[in-house]
Amino acid sequence: MSIFSGLFRSRDKPQNRVGGAFSFLFGSTSSGKTVNERTAMQSTAVYACVRILAESIAGLPLHVYRYRIDGGKERVAQHPLYYLLHNEPNPEMTSFVFRETLMSHLLLWGNAYAQIVRNGRGQAVALYPLLPNKMDVSRAPNGELVYTYYRDADESGLKPKGGYVTLRKDEILHIPGLGFDGLIGYSPIAMAKNAIGMSLATEEYGAAFFSNGANPGGVLEHPGVIKDIQRVKDSWNSAYQGSANAHRVAVLEEGMKFQAIGIPPEQAQFLETRKFQINEIARIFRVPPHMVGDLEKSSFSNIEQQSLEFVKYTLDPWVVRWEQSLQQSLILPSEKPSLFIKFNLDGLLRGDYQSRMNGYAFGRQNGWLSANDIRELEDMNRIPAEEGGDLYLVNGNMLPLSQAGNFYQKEANGQ
Repeated sequence: MSIFSGLFRSRDKPQNRVGGAFSFLFGSTSSGKTVNERTAMQSTAVYACVRILAESIAGLPLHVYRYRIDGGKERVAQHPLYYLLHNEPNPEMTSFVFRETLMSHLLLWGNAYAQIVRNGRGQAVALYPLLPNKMDVSRAPNGELVYTYYRDADESGLKPKGGYVTLRKDEILHIPGLGFDGLIGYSPIAMAKNAIGMSLATEEYGAAFFSNGANPGGVLEHPGVIKDIQRVKDSWNSAYQGSANAHRVAVLEEGMKFQAIGIPPEQAQFLETRKFQINEIARIFRVPPHMVGDLEKSSFSNIEQQSLEFVKYTLDPWVVRWEQSLQQSLILPSEKPSLFIKFNLDGLLRGDYQSRMNGYAFGRQNGWLSANDIRELEDMNRIPAEEGGDLYLVNGNMLPLSQAGNFYQKEANGQ
């Protein structure tokens, strides 16, 4: 670290900014709606995308492996980190809930943080999620990253008034999203706030339209002078405004007329706009539209392929980001040459039953799958080795080209 301390001191503090502009989290949208990480979840498309990705990462099997001398790998279920990641990262959460929480932070804020509690040997014994909007990342004079977390009064048992807590890099699990400095990720919600703001605006417009009895607004025209305008307006609204008063017959006196001035939703292409915003938000998170309920361009022939592409092009980059951050922060330096952490995506890539069986048959007949290999992939009990469960078989009618015809030569020679 001392070799590069001068370089690190010369680098800017990690920030959620582009150039000298203000943070993406500030400023209104073009639609006039305020969009941040919490209000964005009121959009059904955003909520669906975040939920799909968070639950997918949380539901994947997560294991600690050891490299074997023969080049293979084996699970290390006895390692303390295995139980921490696979079962309970802390006494208050399961592994599913912990990973779901951190993944939702990563998708909304662009960063996920967790405090690492270690024992006297430096091993991680507990992981607790931390809210990204209360975390500040800076550099110490020696160039190392320093994490400052604001703790509210209800989070602080020792300091009822709350305050700031400074944590070292080895005390924080930080999973950054896409960013420009490689240290701090940018909020996808902030980067696409105009698209999300438009979705919220169209949804609010639709709700207001139907609360008005599915009729556009308008004006009451009177040929004379009205002395009490507010009384007439309140009387009209109480009698005819709202979905409960829809289709009531209006009685207009003294030559009064009602003139609609709003634009009906069909003229404003309301439904088309809402449908497009769903695809726009799905594009932000790289989620196939059929997974958020838009089946317009999906069919039985392509929906399986879209699901496989979701695993390959959407989940896999997130999985690699998680794996490398977990290994960097949780595995001790002395254990990194022999241990690694890996998610298991095989269950999502298996395809339909017939395709799996054909693939297993091909591997079995060509000698690179045993019966037990197949049964483990299908989550079935192993066949005992003495009963042939670990045998690798090869189809007998396949021979090397150099040996073709040897049997007939032996017959001719009387062997």
